[in-house]
Parts: sequence; C-alpha cells; structure tokens
Amino acid sequence: MDRLWTPWRFDYINKISSSEGADCVFCAILSERRDNDNFVLCRARNSFVLLNLFPYTAGHILVVANRHIAFLRDAGSEEIHEFLDLAQRCERALESEYHPDGYNLGFNLGRAAGAGVAHHLHMHILPRWTGDSNFVSVIAETRVLPEELPKTYQRLLPYFQ
Repeated sequence: MDRLWTPWRFDYINKISSSEGADCVFCAILSERRDNDNFVLCRARNSFVLLNLFPYTAGHILVVANRHIAFLRDAGSEEIHEFLDLAQRCERALESEYHPDGYNLGFNLGRAAGAGVAHHLHMHILPRWTGDSNFVSVIAETRVLPEELPKTYQRLLPYFQ
C-alpha cells in the first residue's frame, strides 16, 4: 500500500471527529460569516452553498442545510425544494464556467454511506469530464486537481451574487 502524506488534513479530520458530539464544521461556517475564507458562494433561507475543501474534481460544490439535521427525512418540503433549486443553480454555474460532460449529484447519508460529515445534511454537486479519472487516480489512488480552490471560488462566485 502506497502512502501519500497529507498533514494539512489532520485539522480537518479533528474537526470532523470532534464535531460528532459537539461543534459541527458546517454550523461553524454558517455562524462565522467569513464567506471568502470558507469559500461560501451563496446563503439562502434554509441552506447555503460552498466549495468542498477536499474536492473530488475541480468545481466540487456542496449544498448544506442551515439546520443541523442528519437525514433527508428530517428536512421539510421547503428545505428540500430549496436544496434542489440551489443544485440547479450550481449546475447552471458549472455548465457556464466549466462546460463539463456530466455531473454527479447526491447525498451520503450516514457514516457507512461515506459521509465525511455524517451528522449535518449536505448534497454534493460534482462536474465530470470524459477521461477525468486518469492513471494517477486509478493506479496511484491520488487525485490530480488542475485548479486551486481560490481560483475556483473566484470563477463561480459571480453566478451566485
């Protein structure tokens, strides 16, 4: 097994581990109001949109519930409608700015389903391109991201203002 050392992830992992019963990374971002620092693209009545700090692809966006709820069943119809409206807005922004070949949209509900932040409802919107899984990710199990988060943020921000 090869190892890729990523010491900067330790703070993030500690935040997730400690947030199981206490502070939540998404609740903290919601209350901090440091949108540029946290790459928050949009705040709506029931949810907010931000870049994933550890993206699978360039342009990986999250739609996050304002309420600290864990499952889709816990959301009201107004919250669900807003999630989908924001997902459409994200898709339009990504289409205009990045022209991907397709998208992955989805929820990971619960730790066993792969949720990194299992206790706070959020949706992933990922632009995808034909051939974006190259030999590095397939063989070396390492993601190659062609753009830094501050650049992605500046490119997408105008679509949410």
